[in-house]
Amino acid sequence: MSEQNKGARAQRRGPFGGHGPGGPRGMMPGEKAKDFKGTFRKLIRYLGEYHVTILVVAAAAMLSCVFAIAGPKVMAKATNKLFEGVIAMLTGAGGIDFGYIGWIILILAGLYVLSCALSYLQGWLMTGVTQKVSYRLRRDISLKINRLPLSYFDGTSTGDVLSRVTNDVDTLSQSLNQSLTQIVTSVTTVLGVLAMMLSISPLMTLVAVLTLPLSLLFITQIVKRSQPFFVRQQRYLGEANGHIEEMYGGHVVVRAFNGEDRSIETFNEINDKLYNSAWKSQFLSGLMQPLMGFVGNIGYVAICVLGGWLTAKGSISVGDIQAFIQYVRSFNQPINQLANISNVLQQTAAAAERVFEFLDEKEELPDPEQPVSADEVQGQVMFAHVKFGYSPEKIIIHDFSHIVQPGQKVAIVGPTGAGKTTMVKLLMRFYDVNEGAILVDGYDVRQFTRNGLRGLFGMVLQDTWLYNGTILENIRYGRLDATDEEVYAAARMAGVEHFVHTLPDGYHTVLNEEASNISQGQKQLLTIARAVLSDPKILILDEATSSVDTRTELHIQHAMDRLMKGRTSFVIAHRLSTIRDSDVILVMRDGDIVEVGSHDALMAKGGFYAELYQSQFEPEETA
Repeated sequence: MSEQNKGARAQRRGPFGGHGPGGPRGMMPGEKAKDFKGTFRKLIRYLGEYHVTILVVAAAAMLSCVFAIAGPKVMAKATNKLFEGVIAMLTGAGGIDFGYIGWIILILAGLYVLSCALSYLQGWLMTGVTQKVSYRLRRDISLKINRLPLSYFDGTSTGDVLSRVTNDVDTLSQSLNQSLTQIVTSVTTVLGVLAMMLSISPLMTLVAVLTLPLSLLFITQIVKRSQPFFVRQQRYLGEANGHIEEMYGGHVVVRAFNGEDRSIETFNEINDKLYNSAWKSQFLSGLMQPLMGFVGNIGYVAICVLGGWLTAKGSISVGDIQAFIQYVRSFNQPINQLANISNVLQQTAAAAERVFEFLDEKEELPDPEQPVSADEVQGQVMFAHVKFGYSPEKIIIHDFSHIVQPGQKVAIVGPTGAGKTTMVKLLMRFYDVNEGAILVDGYDVRQFTRNGLRGLFGMVLQDTWLYNGTILENIRYGRLDATDEEVYAAARMAGVEHFVHTLPDGYHTVLNEEASNISQGQKQLLTIARAVLSDPKILILDEATSSVDTRTELHIQHAMDRLMKGRTSFVIAHRLSTIRDSDVILVMRDGDIVEVGSHDALMAKGGFYAELYQSQFEPEETA
């Protein structure tokens, strides 16, 4: 596995869940957006329909902080009244006014209840917004995937697309849920607490603020020293995951070549590196909390000493000291959060940029406004001077021309890379030709809708695709509105029924993820039954028997013969024995048709087809 793929996999997973130094969630600096401002403008437009809810969230978050900030100041009044009452009892001048203290406690409880209720409201509303945004993004990505040309997926890995649907959308959702309200609450808390501290004692506020540079110094040094280890941890985790995935996926080959010891040795090397980097990164980031606590305690000591001196002078009250200490405790946390939010916003922008990049990708050309109906198609196919290349620099098919009449069985043969499968992709309009045209019943394939055009075709491929469901459901995939009886009829025609009844649950047997509970030949028969059920006008068989044994191949061939009867059929095959009865054989070489004719005519000609045929069968005859 390449280093790039391993690194990408590691980045998707993150180090043991993705925690590094620098804040409440310990987010480590992630990938930065190329266009931070532009991405956020797009994100704001995307959030536009929720602007009223977001304003309510911001207001609720702000009021929640205001009520919480007012609490210590109100508590100071109760503390002062209690202190005055105790002094009065000691001097014999009176007692504690519990009625006044009771009212203060009720007011305080009301403030905290309101703060809690507003905090719950903003959390509930913001969670709803972020989940709706995640839903819309996933829906838009899902729809976008179906509108993208196959050329996009030729240059983009499946893992990258999946990462955008899962990881990037999740990151965006979580970041929005945290950062938006956290910005409001942190700024409100810092400004509100600072105002309250200044109203109590500017001198004590100055002492409290002076501890901040020391805290920032410790944070900076810890992040600076731990970050390289987090980067290594992430890289080694990717290597470990990649190695495990490769060894698990190829465990049969590993065992066949006695590679277990080497595999374990490689894993141990990676695991040792991962352990060392993870231990150092977690240890260094773990120092942050005790060091911050140490600096905070120094600040508390200084404030208590200064506060005691000011109280002795009569400048402030005991309740003010109590309130001030509470405010100091509330002051440091939002500052740390604000410092972390910049990283969160970078991650948000990076994730949003990847999602919007995908949504902005160039789509397939739209279907015609007045498409040709595919209902009356008979099955004539004409290739008219077709020229095509997956890139302009590398043309695969140079000048391909031929007419296929309805009901004909056409075999396409040639060496690997000749362009056989490419012709099928062009026929179904997975790609558009560079020059020339492909016509069905005289109409350019671009005059049909893509769904209408592809509804004309049935495909049986070398790689059988079956999903986790029953045999009945897998056959019905060919036509989702088919009745059970129609499915059974298609199965009988494809020769499926003879092995289905040997299974414990018959047609209701559930195929597992890899469909390993049936043989390769049985899988192929199911795909043929699916094609029978779709009742296509044109049939494509692409190496449908290349991965099965000779006896199974004969069985599948009989099923395919029944399926091809009366249909225009294109058969791509390397085993030339399977296409000898074709009406016409197109022999391709380097993107061009070099020979056309029946099997007997081509063999009599003694050209390229005859060479291909003899290369397969002469050794057997000699033996």
